[in-house]
Amino acid sequence: MATYFDVHPVNPQQRSIGQVADRIRSGALVVYPTDSCFALGCRIGSRDGIDRIRQIRQLDDRHHFTLVCRDFAQLGQFVQIDNDVFRAIKAATPGSYTFILPATREVPRRLLHPKKKTVGVRIPDHVVAQALLAELGEPLLSSTLLLPGEEEPMTQGWEIKERLDHSVDAVIDSGDCGTEPTTVVDFSDGVAEIIRTGAGDPSRFE
Repeated sequence: MATYFDVHPVNPQQRSIGQVADRIRSGALVVYPTDSCFALGCRIGSRDGIDRIRQIRQLDDRHHFTLVCRDFAQLGQFVQIDNDVFRAIKAATPGSYTFILPATREVPRRLLHPKKKTVGVRIPDHVVAQALLAELGEPLLSSTLLLPGEEEPMTQGWEIKERLDHSVDAVIDSGDCGTEPTTVVDFSDGVAEIIRTGAGDPSRFE
């Protein structure tokens, strides 16, 4: 059964955040809130976590996983980014955007797009997500919590706890999340290509 953590949206309880981070370090798969919608998250190196995300969402091997990072210093360890792209991304973060970029050798091969060798990265503008990332000290391997056959993500933590009680290890609830996933911008060729329009305003990249 998943452990339910009810945390304050503005001043998240450090004890709860610490407990969730400890579970993630031990291989747990968790549900946590972001500035777009709820997400599934685990450690980058957790093969079991990746397999469970794929199973829950019924994803194929072409799916771009996202490394959710605390800041640019962390993000820069995992993707290759030139000056022009850096400036464009810097102006839009933190925010509800996912950027697809060529991965560095720090990223496990099984997380990469099989042909492009790219990975998604983002820096969320959400107090609880940032608190968790700060406590964890490394990015979270993440995917939007959108269940197969459903058009919109679930917005309430208690409902997620009920639905996924035996599929995840913990649920962090800090209030309702939105239903729009991030806007996805592919910079893998050095030029912005909008792959998905979502919560982030796409006009700055058009």
